Amino acid sequence: MLILAINPGSTSTKIASFQAEQCLWKVVINHPDHDLRAFDKISDQYRYRMDAILTTLQEKGCRLDEFSAIVGRGGLLKPLSGGTYLVDEYLVNESHNAPGGEHASNLGAIIAYHLARRVMIPAYIVDPVSVDEMEPVARLSGHPELPRISLSHALNMKAVARKVAKDLGKTYQEVNLVVAHLGGGISVASHRRGKMIDVNNANNERPFSPERSGTLPSAQLVKLCYSGKYTEKELLTSILKEGGLYAYLGTRDTREAERRMNNSDPQARLVLEAMCYQVAKEIGAMSAVLMGEVDRIVLTGGLAYSEFITGEITRRVAFIAPVVVVPGEEEMESLALGALRVLRGEEKALTYNK
Repeated sequence: MLILAINPGSTSTKIASFQAEQCLWKVVINHPDHDLRAFDKISDQYRYRMDAILTTLQEKGCRLDEFSAIVGRGGLLKPLSGGTYLVDEYLVNESHNAPGGEHASNLGAIIAYHLARRVMIPAYIVDPVSVDEMEPVARLSGHPELPRISLSHALNMKAVARKVAKDLGKTYQEVNLVVAHLGGGISVASHRRGKMIDVNNANNERPFSPERSGTLPSAQLVKLCYSGKYTEKELLTSILKEGGLYAYLGTRDTREAERRMNNSDPQARLVLEAMCYQVAKEIGAMSAVLMGEVDRIVLTGGLAYSEFITGEITRRVAFIAPVVVVPGEEEMESLALGALRVLRGEEKALTYNK
């Protein structure tokens, strides 16, 4: 079974070919800014990116009709359960006008669908960022006009959860895990018997990250909003793109922060320790969601390559459960494996409903 995986980013498109579980090749197609500026909406880029993909396939000596399926990353759709979804015309239309707003990930379903139609094979998306398996009690924030919304790094977290469960000799549906995805944004989730029953919204809740502020003191934030110091756009940028590590240290690069820490910069050490401290607190909270019945705590994402970061978190949470470190993001593999489970009949493809 040959599978083509497609993961659109803001200025690039990653594609990979898989023979069952084995990755045959991966390519990153970069898109110049001057090309992308020609499009009013991100979703309008799909033909441009499709042509780039077809050119790359030709260079690799691959034909579309060699593939059994094409799988793309899912975007900012309506809340849905985790799993592999068959891409149909309705899902494509939703991706063009995604309920969660414009984002490059919305292109995954659109491109996969139009490429797959050329050779009459199925197109899928897997565990999009809008996966929502939260329990009712987890949705209340403290104010009815501000419900908690599930947006997270679901694709990587669920893939890593399945891998850790397999290493334990169990299925994902047989384990309880707390999984922390550590990247530009940080998601920490409670996984109970195959469902992600609670997770912080990486854009606006809980641990601060290399570029996001996370949870902020609400009354002070309201005063800042009305201080006249910022416009709405400026404040959102400050919180979502220039917060966290960047706000304190002027860099989003944790490696640079660690170099400064190791060169006796006390502020760099304090900020890094505080970020790890907040992640550990959130892991503790998500362990409480599971009532302490935690088989493993899993640290994943790009920051999990840092021994300092994983070490700081581990020393605070190891009393709860053994900690497993699975560094990096295996998004391409996760997409391919999601499609493969359906092709093998291990799971049924889900339908994105109106």
